[in-house]
Amino acid sequence: MDRQSKIIKTSILGIIVNVILVAFKAAVGFLSNSIAVILDALNNLTDAISSIVTIIGTKLANKSPDKKHPYGYGRIEYFSSIIVAGLVLYAGVTAVTESINKIINPGETDYAVSSLIIIAVAVLVKFFFGRYVKGVGKKYNSGALVASGQDAFMDSILSFTTLIAALISFIWNIHLEGYLGLVIAAFIIKAAIEMLIEPINLMIGTRADKNLTSKIKKAILSYPEVEGVYDLTLHNYGPSKTIATAHIQIPDKMTAKEIHTLTREISYDIFEKFGIITTIGIYAANTSGKYGDLKSEIQKLIKSHKGITQFHGFYVGENNNVYFDIVVDFSVEDQDQVYNDLLQELAQKYPEYHFNIILDADISD
Repeated sequence: MDRQSKIIKTSILGIIVNVILVAFKAAVGFLSNSIAVILDALNNLTDAISSIVTIIGTKLANKSPDKKHPYGYGRIEYFSSIIVAGLVLYAGVTAVTESINKIINPGETDYAVSSLIIIAVAVLVKFFFGRYVKGVGKKYNSGALVASGQDAFMDSILSFTTLIAALISFIWNIHLEGYLGLVIAAFIIKAAIEMLIEPINLMIGTRADKNLTSKIKKAILSYPEVEGVYDLTLHNYGPSKTIATAHIQIPDKMTAKEIHTLTREISYDIFEKFGIITTIGIYAANTSGKYGDLKSEIQKLIKSHKGITQFHGFYVGENNNVYFDIVVDFSVEDQDQVYNDLLQELAQKYPEYHFNIILDADISD
């Protein structure tokens, strides 16, 4: 079964389960006059709506690329995850207002044994269903399903506390629904905020996973002609589409034909192993040893500049043109000043050379 079909079928199952739970919990809540159970039913209703949003988001995200959107519509899934989290947050805020009203204007609750059994069954259903949905979400890299599964798991815990309150009311006639409603609301709001963080970060752009970048670099370095891998960048266009760029350092004596063959082989290899389309850039490395001392001296000088974390792509070309890149740590407030100070110092120390330095960003480990 492909990714889209599995996500949609899981979401449809979520709608069915939550609609059934809404019906039973709402009936129990209104018959027993329990705000805690009514809010629990409301939370299940938002879960059903969330599943509908997930289906719509998944369908739209799988639209084929077009001229206006050449990278496809995969990022729509992040929007659907945010909408799901927004619905959960709305349920939490609603729970706060209703619980406060219940504390100010308390009413008698009257639970039947059948009501307690229904709540207990709902606890078990949401617990196991939440684990299932979250597992599917992780397997198929669906943020919306992971969020829905986590929410369902939280629902099972909150429903359990509702069951405890109902038992206390049933046995000792002590009514805690309003206060329990506030506890439930706090958990719902906390879960909603946590659910919002990941898709927002992905839309803004986050640092690539170190484990993944290390594996990609290792795969590229397995080619004997490659002396170093730098500037690896992963561009995320949805949960199932990533495009990468990287620079490799190779001997300057290689021909265009040899470079073409090498870069194609690397691109095919990375796609086969990781499913990532990769564009390879080139840094030439001097094959003659006469510039080795110059490189060592410049590297030592660069280390004396606080904030510069990396120096790569060193090459001395015609007319004494020296090329290399530096990476400055994000903690440095004025990176341009670091760049200009280094350029000035190199020009004074090595007036016979012309330095062409690129200020790179610390994109990946």
